[in-house]
Amino acid sequence: MALRLGDIAPNFTAETTEGPIDFHEWLGDSWAVLFSHPKDFTPVCTTELGYVAKCKPEFDERGVKVIGLSVDQTESHKRWAEDIKETQGSALNFPIIADPDHKVAELYDMIHPEISDVFTVRSVFVIGPDKKIKLSITYPASTGRNFDEILRVIDSLQLTAKYSVATPVNWKDGDDVIIVPSLSDEAAKEKFPNGWKAPKPYLRITAQPNKKTDSDTAAKTAS
Repeated sequence: MALRLGDIAPNFTAETTEGPIDFHEWLGDSWAVLFSHPKDFTPVCTTELGYVAKCKPEFDERGVKVIGLSVDQTESHKRWAEDIKETQGSALNFPIIADPDHKVAELYDMIHPEISDVFTVRSVFVIGPDKKIKLSITYPASTGRNFDEILRVIDSLQLTAKYSVATPVNWKDGDDVIIVPSLSDEAAKEKFPNGWKAPKPYLRITAQPNKKTDSDTAAKTAS
């Protein structure tokens, strides 16, 4: 059965380019991104891994660990890392799982027989500190992933976890957010003392709570 949002991310042990890991121990109490690529020495994946290496400080800033996976062996990953550094200008700075027996790929439903019964699809999982799956996306093999979008989603997920807010369409870090419907107006007054705008009772818009604004633009609620 395919994994669903809110499921516990399956644990496993595996060899990686940085040594053996127990996945849940490696996660600790951090957020994490687990992403698969079909095979080493493939063009789209080469660009992806190079870009993730470049923006790893962005993940670190958010307390997010990053780990890749493919069906190839560790030695193949290490040889491919040389090509990634040469062509993308960034050396790999996160582990890649070796999964030649498809053990992890099958746990995470990363192999789709209609596409290939050998290679993993281009999957992404965002996992929270509670080890639950917060996001899963599957891309076609021909389409490189947008890791800026994955960082944006992580910003949204972390805001929701801490502040009881949701993020509207096309939201970017620093934009206004929406107070979740499960929070009553009374409870919201305590959490959001600068108030909110409410074009509809169910649509309460407030400034992003972990950002300071010049004027605290959210309107004061009527007393």
